[in-house]
Amino acid sequence: MRRRLAPAALVIAGALALAGCGGSDSDSGSGSGKAELSVGSAYMPQPVSDEMAAGFFTVTNKGGAADELTSVTSDVAGQVTVHETVGSAMQEVKSLKVPAHGELVLKSGGDHLMFEQLKRKPKEGQTVSVELHFTHSGPVKVEMPVKSATYNPKTGH
Repeated sequence: MRRRLAPAALVIAGALALAGCGGSDSDSGSGSGKAELSVGSAYMPQPVSDEMAAGFFTVTNKGGAADELTSVTSDVAGQVTVHETVGSAMQEVKSLKVPAHGELVLKSGGDHLMFEQLKRKPKEGQTVSVELHFTHSGPVKVEMPVKSATYNPKTGH
């Protein structure tokens, strides 16, 4: 029995709280019938490899409906994949859930993005543009700052 409670849903959803499309025909913006997504704490540690990099962020859903991060695109990589971590094993997944009134947290050692086939190697101080795609909400663009390879968000260093 495999559970997919991936709270680190690849939801680098930029601050687009009203990105919901579709749903019930009486959605009035009350937050009860659709997802209301925003993205914070986004960053990419400066890659140590010429081919791959990781990405982290938190997607907050203030709405009453869940959504799923289904794909991510970026001009810096040939492809961006979403991975979940179960125990000490990491595996690529097709989507990560963003629960209603909850968060999807992507962090080092947990669920995360993998930037593969890098077209250029981002350096500390630069930003990387990503676009998050969801099942129900519209795409969300996020500017992800590149931090030092050893950056720790808890200490800010």
